[in-house]
Amino acid sequence: MTAETDPERAGEGPATDAVGVVEREPDATDAGAPEASDPPEPSEPEGPRGTRIDDWWARQLAVPWKRTLWTWGGPLAVTLLAAVLRFWGLGHPHRIVFDETYYVKDGWTLWHNGYESAWPEGSDAAFARGDTLSFLQDPAYVVHPPLGKWLIGLGMAAFGAGDAFWWRATTALAGTIAVFLVTLVGRRLLGTTIAGVIVGLLFAIDGNAIVMSRVALLDNWVMLFGLVGFWFVLLDRDRSRRLLEARVDADRAAGAEPHYGPALWNRPWVLAAGVAFGAMCAVKWSGIWFLAAFGLYLVAVDAFARRRAGLPFWISGAILKQAPVTFVLLVPIAFAVYLASWTGWLVTDGGYYRHWADDPVNAWTGAFAWVPTALQSLWHYHQAAYSFHLGVHSEHPWASNPLTWLVMGRPTNMYYRDVPCGTDSCAESIMGIGNPLIWWGGALAVLYLVYRLVRRREWQVGIILLGLAAGYLPWLGYLDRTVFQFYSIAFQPYLVLALGFVIARILGRPTDLTWRRERGLAVVAVFLFWTVCVSAFFLPLWTAMPIWPEFRTLHFWLPSWG
Repeated sequence: MTAETDPERAGEGPATDAVGVVEREPDATDAGAPEASDPPEPSEPEGPRGTRIDDWWARQLAVPWKRTLWTWGGPLAVTLLAAVLRFWGLGHPHRIVFDETYYVKDGWTLWHNGYESAWPEGSDAAFARGDTLSFLQDPAYVVHPPLGKWLIGLGMAAFGAGDAFWWRATTALAGTIAVFLVTLVGRRLLGTTIAGVIVGLLFAIDGNAIVMSRVALLDNWVMLFGLVGFWFVLLDRDRSRRLLEARVDADRAAGAEPHYGPALWNRPWVLAAGVAFGAMCAVKWSGIWFLAAFGLYLVAVDAFARRRAGLPFWISGAILKQAPVTFVLLVPIAFAVYLASWTGWLVTDGGYYRHWADDPVNAWTGAFAWVPTALQSLWHYHQAAYSFHLGVHSEHPWASNPLTWLVMGRPTNMYYRDVPCGTDSCAESIMGIGNPLIWWGGALAVLYLVYRLVRRREWQVGIILLGLAAGYLPWLGYLDRTVFQFYSIAFQPYLVLALGFVIARILGRPTDLTWRRERGLAVVAVFLFWTVCVSAFFLPLWTAMPIWPEFRTLHFWLPSWG
């Protein structure tokens, strides 16, 4: 078996830090290494290699405590930057903005009544003034599962709803944690801490990620739980491969030649992934695509691992023996987490449709008559909500076509207000415009990764594109629905990882020819410098800073942004 015929092996090789020495987690592989499937490259001319920066960096990381400081200090530094950008001034504006009118108030009533409750007319302004207990006992009809709203309400339940900071605090925390996790994922996939830190930096300073962390909507939680599940799948990939190889070697040492390979039940990271993907579904139903995509991915990875172990019936072993086990480990726990998120609705009496099946006219008959009426009512609720989702076709001035999401064709304006600014009038706004250099560069990087997957079949490229596809492609089936650009936060981590992959390739290795290495370092440094500058330029539009209208207009780089 060669790397040319094994996509799981393609791309494996020693990983070196982008500016110095070997720096890898166990079993991490280098996205920048040449693959055995590549045609032989012509020998490079002799000449000096590396740079003085590489030499200096190698000396620093040769000291154990400095190496440890960099390994964890780098990810923590970009996480701290993310926290500042997400929590600084979080309570401004002190008013309900955009769809916070649903999720903030729903989260608050969940903690009081156990179900989402209705509010009287004018409740948004009253809530901001401190009248937070004017909700009714009547249920509100909502079309998203409860978990995200429980989490949004957590900050208010702990510290009160009188300050807008606590409406948004847990959402900002979710966005901050996601930056740290993206950094770790980037390091594991790209093989170096510097590559992971760059990926984390790009995610920390991007406008879409910042805005979605500063407004209490559900989608940041969708992104975080999907990313956690992605991380657990990565951890399982290495662990299950080692476990499979150990079991196969033990059988052969005992004189038995395995044909299908064992069925592995001891896979705690698969269980953990099921919890994460179940929580993702319990925030929004779009999480089902991640559960399905990475469930199939686990089966495919197992098949390639069996082939690498030399098992003759590796496909049959993966599909007939391991796939049912993986399903049992992954799907039931996801369903249990999803169902648990409805506990408040199930154990109280006031929720919408809560007693629908108590009416004999509505109750099920026949083979399913034994199902408790509460679960029958819950099923009816889901049917009604699904019909609602299919029928969302109303006009909205900030709706966007999913075909334009990768280039930010129509970012969402979530808040706008004219405010006095000395003797002039200024504007405050919150617009979900991502950093154009990150998004447009990421879109080009995705095209390159598609080419590279076809050309080299590297597993790192494949799993990045899979995360992007699970979060993005399903929306292409709903082009006639009213949808918004900010839904893209669910797949943005993988867009940034794709860009990070390309940046790691441009950086090269310390063993590259000096002129090539210097060129790579210069290109990446210039790109990162201007990316930071662009984020600083757009920051007022992401954080509702008062600015002159003429200056605000300078940020509309595409006509559709205004």
